[in-house]
Amino acid sequence: MTDHSGDTAATLGGSIETRSIDYVPEDERHGKVRDQGPFWFVGNFQPFTVAIGFVGPALGLSLGWTVVAGILGIFFGTLFMAFHASQGPVLGLPQMVQSRAQFGYRGVVLALVGTLFTYVGFNVVDVVIIKTGLHSIFGWNAAVIAVVITAVATLLAIYGHDLLHLSFRVLFWLSLPLWAILTWGVVFGHAGGDAGAATGGFTLLAFVAQFSVAASYNITYAPYVSDYSRYLPRNTRTSAIVSAVFVGASASPVWLIPVGAWMATRLGATDALAGIHDAGNSVVPFLGSVLALVATLVLVATMGLNAYSGMLTVITGIDSFRKVTPSRRIRVVTVLALAAVWLVLSLLFTDSTTVLNTTLLIMLYLLVPWTAVNLTDFFFVRRGHYAITDLFTPDGLYGMWSWRGMTAFFAGIVASVPFMVLPFYVGPVAAALGDVDVAFAVGLAVSGIVYWVLSRSLDLGTEERFIEDSEAALALEETHAHG
Repeated sequence: MTDHSGDTAATLGGSIETRSIDYVPEDERHGKVRDQGPFWFVGNFQPFTVAIGFVGPALGLSLGWTVVAGILGIFFGTLFMAFHASQGPVLGLPQMVQSRAQFGYRGVVLALVGTLFTYVGFNVVDVVIIKTGLHSIFGWNAAVIAVVITAVATLLAIYGHDLLHLSFRVLFWLSLPLWAILTWGVVFGHAGGDAGAATGGFTLLAFVAQFSVAASYNITYAPYVSDYSRYLPRNTRTSAIVSAVFVGASASPVWLIPVGAWMATRLGATDALAGIHDAGNSVVPFLGSVLALVATLVLVATMGLNAYSGMLTVITGIDSFRKVTPSRRIRVVTVLALAAVWLVLSLLFTDSTTVLNTTLLIMLYLLVPWTAVNLTDFFFVRRGHYAITDLFTPDGLYGMWSWRGMTAFFAGIVASVPFMVLPFYVGPVAAALGDVDVAFAVGLAVSGIVYWVLSRSLDLGTEERFIEDSEAALALEETHAHG
């Protein structure tokens, strides 16, 4: 645990968040459950979500079946994301620090690799979507666009939690009426397009691919959703936070994935921003241009979200091997390093659809075993009871390497390999099924079941004594902080 009394931001208006991977005391909890719904709604209210609707049509799926597969996938993935959100108020910790309870103080690095790939991968795809889209619409230099949006996202991540929440609240009200007008135009036939040009039908391969990509979209929020709920009061009702996050995070994709599918089948769109621009301008002059820019701002804010949680992930990983004192310096350096990585990678890619599809599938393969282990432990094994101070102690209750979590994690990945379908690899079982990809379902089931079985031997009675000591230590630390 770390004393931050002397680490307030002295620059940039004093608004840089001082907490990072450390525990948020009760007297610093200032979030509201009612803000979680709009926050995650806006997180998905952007071009990336529209592009999810391109996947099915690209594989020959009809508009109707794309919508069905996309919505079912979103509901499936959001369910896991929403339950992870309940961990933030209970523990007051970033998600991946809490994962030390399942994987060990150093063993958590296994999960950190997958989550870091997710954050960087999302930002690479986000930059590709923005730079190609704005170049196509306005003719702006793609490289300059990439640098500018990376700089803005970096600043948001450095400032942290409160500025991200504020940005999303502003963007919510800015975006909502614009998307409403565009959707009205689509529904009533004022957005252009050729209904007779619609093609495609139903194939199981395309349906499952669309479902998987949509499911992975919100499952990939699972490793960091509690990063943004950890400032909520500890007595926040689980049902309240789960409901708020589920409704918010699923509502915008349920809205925009069908819009994307319509653009793909009626406009032949392959670029989300260009599709938004063309359809919007057909409804109202300049609507598409304005909406493309506002949607870009939302996507950049979401990049800030990814960078923020990527920073927490990297610092957690470093701290697992060499004790870290959270500070503004390490926060800034880490965010800048991540920004450099995703900027360079994004400049190497131009095909956003292919990159998006492949990236989301790899994220899904890596994250599903982790989410199965984490949720099984939180809801069915330890039932939300953890010794928080021991999560910061290398030789504490949870040990350096927790064989149960690591075994379950690897078991899920190994079991899913024969079912994977990627551009560069098709598993033998998947090939026998006609390239239908059900790897994520296999990984989810295997990791969850294996962890539950292995955890039957845990001595939870002994853990209770550690938890009592931890609560006493936290109470004493808060008393000293106010002394």
